[in-house]
This record gives sequence, structure tokens and C-alpha cells, in this order.
Amino acid sequence: MTSRAFPFRVVLAPAILWIAATLAQAEPATEPRPRDAGWVKRHEEFVALAKQGGVEVLFVGDSITDFWRREDKKSGGKKIWDQHFAPLKAANFGISGDRTQHVLWRLENGELEGISPKVVVLMIGTNNTGFERDGKTVRNTPAETAEGVTAIVKKLRTALPQAKILLLGIFPRGEKPDHPQRRQIAEINAVIAKLADRKTVHYLDLGPRFLTATGALPKEFMPDFLHPGELGYEIWADAIKAPLAELLK
Repeated sequence: MTSRAFPFRVVLAPAILWIAATLAQAEPATEPRPRDAGWVKRHEEFVALAKQGGVEVLFVGDSITDFWRREDKKSGGKKIWDQHFAPLKAANFGISGDRTQHVLWRLENGELEGISPKVVVLMIGTNNTGFERDGKTVRNTPAETAEGVTAIVKKLRTALPQAKILLLGIFPRGEKPDHPQRRQIAEINAVIAKLADRKTVHYLDLGPRFLTATGALPKEFMPDFLHPGELGYEIWADAIKAPLAELLK
């Protein structure tokens, strides 16, 4: 009896550990959460900007959106922003490191008060994928992340009923097509694409524009295989220029 029971416990142990790790998720993707004091300060700056009004196009997201304001050619697109979006009276409400739950908190705490954009450009969710820095704690599953994006879209539609939403698929990350987060991103994008109704919500996946025929992500487009460099931001701007103009009519 003992000799049979012992291997049975050994076989179960990895499964139990895997389940424990899966359940030890950092934060729910649909539950609004604030971050640290520095983050709150940036949020308050956005709240003040929203109250001033005069914004025609609102960009919302994480570092990939945030870095439109950077002048660093390796991870910034300020030159392209100034050329293509500043003339459209665009505002950038992107904060590096944000996940869906953080954007939800921001939108529910003043960033949409006083603002009346014609179009909202939204891309969020890449930071919900993968693991925390401990390498063990799961962030969110693709299904949960998609629920977080869906909650943001619903919030935008409720708070800004007059605005059109240009929902972007999450950009690819990792140099090779077998990067573990590529599959997660593909699953998320497949779900959020269905949010498009071609009236208020319009979906656009720019991922293929960044990839080679073999699915590789060139360093010239994203030097760290996550954040666009200046060339990557040019690709982004060129891809949404026509759709954005159409939505602004």
C-alpha cells in the first residue's frame, strides 16, 4: 500500500503546484485598481487636462501609447506624433506599465470628465499577459484580459456616447513567432475583435505590419521587441491615418 501511494503523491505534486500558481494571480483584469503615488500624480495631470476640454482625439493605453511623447528614436515617437496627431488636437492618456484594471480606475476617476473627443484610440492588455517579476505568479489569462478590454470599451461608450472608438489589437511582442506571449495576444485579439460593431466601435489589427513573412519581429521596428522605435511609430501612424480621418468626419 505504501509503495503504491508514494508515487501517486509524486505525480500529483506538479499538478497541484501548477494549479496553485495559476490561482495566485496578481489582480483581476476587470477590477479597477490604482497604482503608486507617482502614477496617481500622472493621472491627476490627465484629469486636469480633460477638464480643459478641446480634445478631438484621445489616445488611451500603456507604455506603447505613453511613449508617443518620447523623443528617443529607439523607444519613442514624438516627432511622428507632432506631425500627424498634434494637429488633430490629440491628447495622450497612456501610462507605462498599465493593465486593463489600471485604465479602468483612471477612466472611473475623472479622466473622462469635461472631455468630449470625437475618436478614442484604445490599445491595452499586453501587460496583463505573462507572469509577474517572480516568474511564478500568473497575471491574467487571455479570456480575463479580453474581459478587461471589454469593460474599458463599455465604460468609454457609456461615458462618451458621442465618440467613435478605434480599438487596436495588441501589438506582437518577442522576436520569434513562438514567443509564449504571442499566443496569448492572438487569443485576446480574436476575442476583442468581436467588439466591433462598425458603428461606434471599429477594430484594427496592425500586428501583421510589424512582422516579416516568417512571423519574426524586426529589431528595426521594435528595438526591445515590445516597444516601437521611431520606425515602428511611423508604421502605426501610417496605418491609422486613413481610418482616423474617416472616423473624424
